[in-house]
Amino acid sequence: MSILRLAIPSPLRRLFDYLPPRGMSAAAAMALQPGQRVSVPFGSRKVTGYLVQLCQDSELPASALKHADAVLDDAPLVPSTLLQLCDWAARYYHHPPGEVYACAFPASLRQGKAHRPGGRAGWRLTTRGMGLPAGALARSPRKAEALALLQGAPAVSNDLFRERGISGAVMRSLAAKELAEQCTLAQLPMAADSRAGLALNPEQADTLAALLKARKGFSCHLLEGVTGSGKTEVYLQFIADCLERGRQALVLIPEIGLTPQTLERFRQRFAATIVTLHSGLGEAERYRAWEAARDGSAHIVIGTRSAIFTPLQNPGLIIVDEEHDSSYKQQDGFRYSARDVAVKRGQLEKCPVLLGSATPSLESLHNVAAGRYQLHRLRQRAGTSSLPSIRAIDVRRQELQAGLSSTLLSAIDQTLQAQQQVLLFLNRRGYAPTLQCHDCGWVAQCSACDARLTVHRRHGQLRCHHCGAGRRMPQRCPQCHGSSLITAGLGTEQTEDFLCRRFSQWPVFRVDSDTMQARHAMRDLVGLINRGEPGILLGTQMLTKGHHFPGVSLVAVIDADAMLFSADFRGEERMAQLLTQVAGRAGRAEQPGEVLVQTHYPDHPALQAMLNVDYSDQARAILADRQAAGMPPAGQLVILRSDCSDAACGEQFLQTVRSQTEPDLPAGARLIGPLPAPMQRRAGKYRSQLILLAPDRRAAQLVAGLLVGRAETVPARRGLKWSIDVDPLDLY
Repeated sequence: MSILRLAIPSPLRRLFDYLPPRGMSAAAAMALQPGQRVSVPFGSRKVTGYLVQLCQDSELPASALKHADAVLDDAPLVPSTLLQLCDWAARYYHHPPGEVYACAFPASLRQGKAHRPGGRAGWRLTTRGMGLPAGALARSPRKAEALALLQGAPAVSNDLFRERGISGAVMRSLAAKELAEQCTLAQLPMAADSRAGLALNPEQADTLAALLKARKGFSCHLLEGVTGSGKTEVYLQFIADCLERGRQALVLIPEIGLTPQTLERFRQRFAATIVTLHSGLGEAERYRAWEAARDGSAHIVIGTRSAIFTPLQNPGLIIVDEEHDSSYKQQDGFRYSARDVAVKRGQLEKCPVLLGSATPSLESLHNVAAGRYQLHRLRQRAGTSSLPSIRAIDVRRQELQAGLSSTLLSAIDQTLQAQQQVLLFLNRRGYAPTLQCHDCGWVAQCSACDARLTVHRRHGQLRCHHCGAGRRMPQRCPQCHGSSLITAGLGTEQTEDFLCRRFSQWPVFRVDSDTMQARHAMRDLVGLINRGEPGILLGTQMLTKGHHFPGVSLVAVIDADAMLFSADFRGEERMAQLLTQVAGRAGRAEQPGEVLVQTHYPDHPALQAMLNVDYSDQARAILADRQAAGMPPAGQLVILRSDCSDAACGEQFLQTVRSQTEPDLPAGARLIGPLPAPMQRRAGKYRSQLILLAPDRRAAQLVAGLLVGRAETVPARRGLKWSIDVDPLDLY
């Protein structure tokens, strides 16, 4: 008897056994393959599961097994290597396998809808439509034009209708009259080609030569290059070789905002089919890109974190740009690191993986030291540009206007007068982080989080940046009913208002998640800035992530102090990365760049290191300290978190898990807690955590399995939720 072992999206960390659909022959059941979707009853619902294995027996008797309803696919939709990756990820991150396997499929296929082969969406005439004479529908010119196009070809793509100005409403009207129907046009295979690349300097040429030697089989490489050193050009020439060999390239980038800039550069270089995959796309567009990657018609796939689970017909290269970026780590649900999953996928696909960054993560540097990754370094900027000069501005006892010192204002003025651009970095959006009553001291707090509400003056709102709650700005203090409400602290909105008044003859562009919500907002802004006209860019860390602004010659960090003091053990590493990335936006063309850092603590060791030591040396010093303390990446962290409306209940749950697990701990592993999370209450729930510190990955995985096993058996109060985070980025 064939038994279908399925991964079903559910909170349960196990696979489920089913009998084949009723009426399916034994031979047909034996011919099923892992990767096919199966519709099954699951409790009171009908769900889509993913076939993982065909078995001959089950832990349950056959009489207890349900029959599947239907097998949805004639053949597997994803390759075996991707199924192996999902299996590994479910085990490594101790996450329910059904939710992991679902990551390899677009939403419509997860919902059990029919698989649509790749190709372009279009329309064709129905039998009734074919009976219409030429020149029919003359009373409606647009419908007549659409009909004429359809009469002249077996099928017509949506692209052609759009070019002719024929709207979707016109086509739907023809469909309602049963004159036309939607169809899919076959995707015409396109041969990939690339234009000649830029001339490489000696460092770039040596790096590319080393990469090309390792292009066959799996190997992992770290490209550590200072900002503006031409890492992207190395990527492009490595990809060109991949395409020449008839293979596909997968390129991961950290943010949606980088997609238009990256895509444009790739399209200028390659005569190839390039698709993008990120959450900003519509579902139909995502599906077409997924299918093009799966069937091999897409030569290059560019995507954000989730794109690492995209099926590829013939993968030949995986690139992770800005590999240090925290955006690659999923922070809720399935808490995976796309960078680490990319390395595992390269191993399974037997293709090289290239990680690139000006500020590599300590994890990658640790893997270089251990001999697992090959290191390539670019120490000089490409072309004629040079690294900017950096100096601190001591703002103690200085009068600040919207956070800006007179020294900085003078530098901004000089830069604009010289017809150059300025970039100002302030990592706090909104107008001010605090609203306070000057009479009684009341402070606006979020009712659901241990956090203050941020003032967003343009919208007349107070907003919580943690749970998203918002309310109207009060006119009077709710505590004493006084009218003396004042703001404290600084945000991008407040600084923008001041800059617009102070430098009214030049444009000011604010770049944060409030202003960049429109689909093409970042693309349009980058195009505007790269025209080179003088102006001021003001923004949060959205501005630091790999953007190339050749007209920027002055970069300033308005409030470096906000980064100097952190309770997180990764705080110093993140500050060094962020400041280095911000500084790297300056002087990327012929014009020399300057970086100014405002601070009340000019003698702080971390700030002095940033001013006087390059990131590479800073990172290796921090790594040595981590190794001495047994902290990641030398040691391994795992966090078991509880989330409950009753703080004591959550801590008791974790304490019970700890007491049951502690006797079985391997040598060198220790449990810490349970402790309240740094922000204990968030979105109305109290969060506690049990922290595991293990000496190596094997011990960490062993104890993580024990923690999950105990947590699944400990009775929990209704409403309590728990999750496990392997290799967490922070203790937040």
